[in-house]
Amino acid sequence: MRETVHQAGRATAQLMKGAGLALVSYLYIALLLFTAVATAIVVGAGVLPETVLLLRRMAGFKRRQVGAWSGKPVAEAYAPLTGELFERVRAATRDPSTYRDLRWLFAHFGYGLVLAYVSLIVWSVGLFVDGVWCGLLKRPAVVLPLLSRLADLDASWSTVLLTPSPEARRSAELAERVEELTVTRAGAVAAHGAELRRIERDLHDGAQARLVALSMRVGLAKRAYDKDPDAARKLLDDAQNQAEEALTELRHVVRGIHPPILTDRGLVGAVRALAASSGLDVAVDADGVEGEDLPRAPAAVEAAAYFVIAEALTNAAKHSGSQRARVELIRTAGRLRIVVRDEGQGGAETPAAAPGGGMGGSGLLGMRRRAAALDGTMEVSSPVGGPTVIEVELPCAW
Repeated sequence: MRETVHQAGRATAQLMKGAGLALVSYLYIALLLFTAVATAIVVGAGVLPETVLLLRRMAGFKRRQVGAWSGKPVAEAYAPLTGELFERVRAATRDPSTYRDLRWLFAHFGYGLVLAYVSLIVWSVGLFVDGVWCGLLKRPAVVLPLLSRLADLDASWSTVLLTPSPEARRSAELAERVEELTVTRAGAVAAHGAELRRIERDLHDGAQARLVALSMRVGLAKRAYDKDPDAARKLLDDAQNQAEEALTELRHVVRGIHPPILTDRGLVGAVRALAASSGLDVAVDADGVEGEDLPRAPAAVEAAAYFVIAEALTNAAKHSGSQRARVELIRTAGRLRIVVRDEGQGGAETPAAAPGGGMGGSGLLGMRRRAAALDGTMEVSSPVGGPTVIEVELPCAW
């Protein structure tokens, strides 16, 4: 009996919430009319996207309500309302889910109130027929389950009306994908510019300066050759040192573009070399990633993986306080998965890549940008007290 009354109370609360949302829908209809007029005279077109967003929130509230009652979440698929005003208005008016939500809004205004009124009648019958509480006590299994059926009816109708069509899902996924690629492309373009500026700066401040000094010493040595051979010899020795330093600078620049060790040893060999030189006790697990019968990953994927692991190990050595780390390279169908774990103090920040920020830079943000530039993903788990686990997945056409 107690369970039946409790379930009836839940169903009644569900129906009353629906009735309250239906009353809010009545107010929204007035806002919708105002938005239509404002958009028609163009001046108030900026109200349209905000009105659609409010509609989405109302529909989202109903989806959550239905999911909590039935235990089955109701899917949603919306085109993002971003960009300039014209783009937002166009996205709002072209999104099929906008019209699906409007259809639900008008229908729910009717059946939400009707079902709530019927639930009140059911309670009246259960409580007052044959005396106060007598009817309820005599016929709980007949009267009260009707309330649950009414709530089920509300949930089923709302599910049918709010579930996006396959076309709407495809449209929303396509729009979301386009937006994601736009952000990624902006990041890649910015990264390319930042990389060119870095290379130019490194060449100007490093190799170029040393080559200028080398040229000057060779010129001075030529002048001193006949008059002071010992001084000329010393100048040539200095010139040789400058040449060697210039070569070192050039190698440093080249390593920043594409580490030669990747070409020479492959990704696994390069990662093992990184682990050996990191200053940490690093275990590397890369079985099944490369081999005689296994093709290598594309050069861009290898370079991104190398730089991500190098940055992760550098961060671990500097900030984690741990002396041990572990690197795993996992080969899956169409993906390269990288896991770097340290047993340090944790607490690493996990910023999201900013649009147009590029993929260059150090730290977790730089790593995330490198992964995003190749349409990859990055997840960081770093609770205070550790451990810190960085997982990166990169698309890879093996």
